[in-house]
Amino acid sequence: MQSTQSRERIVVGISGASGAVIGVRLLAALGRLGTVETHLIVSPSGAITAAQELGLTRSDLDGLADVVHNVRDIGAAVASGSFVTAGMVIAPCSMKTLASVANGFADNLLTRAADVMLKERRRLVLVARETPLNLAHLRNMTLATEMGAIVMPPVPAFYAHPQTVDDIVDHTVGRIMDLFGIEHREIARRWSGLASEFNRRENDEGDDAHAAATRGQGAMN
Repeated sequence: MQSTQSRERIVVGISGASGAVIGVRLLAALGRLGTVETHLIVSPSGAITAAQELGLTRSDLDGLADVVHNVRDIGAAVASGSFVTAGMVIAPCSMKTLASVANGFADNLLTRAADVMLKERRRLVLVARETPLNLAHLRNMTLATEMGAIVMPPVPAFYAHPQTVDDIVDHTVGRIMDLFGIEHREIARRWSGLASEFNRRENDEGDDAHAAATRGQGAMN
């Protein structure tokens, strides 16, 4: 698919760490909005992980993006700073990819595009997926942060009372979109303050109790 050059561009990278669903759901959300032109780069390990975790083929992944780039194509548009984008997110970001970004080792298009974001002072979000972390991981996160990247581990927001894995993933996707200033009302519920949260829970519990009573009356009739 050809680039329209009429929308803001965001580069989405998917590396080989567990959590391919984050990148996939992000692409789907951006696609539904239609206000952002997505440029996808998938590493070989990222494609394998997406197949294993989600049952997606490479064609399935490619179909989620507006423009797809081969990870080996160092001459692609996104390899140049003159190709203007709003930034890049690597979701998930493996520790290998993090190490490459943090140490300027741009050996493929994924890491080259990330390097471009840093040198052009554009937004770079690294959804680092690993636990526990060793000292090399922590130091690479520090290096990447010092160079201007945002390291964003996909930490569950338990205050939002997630009911499913999808809820947890959607919250992470929403937080990524926040970092790019993209509105996402339908994706994740926002925190409205402790008092509001308690009131909401009381109302929800009241509604549940009323529904249970109504069902009970119906069973007796």
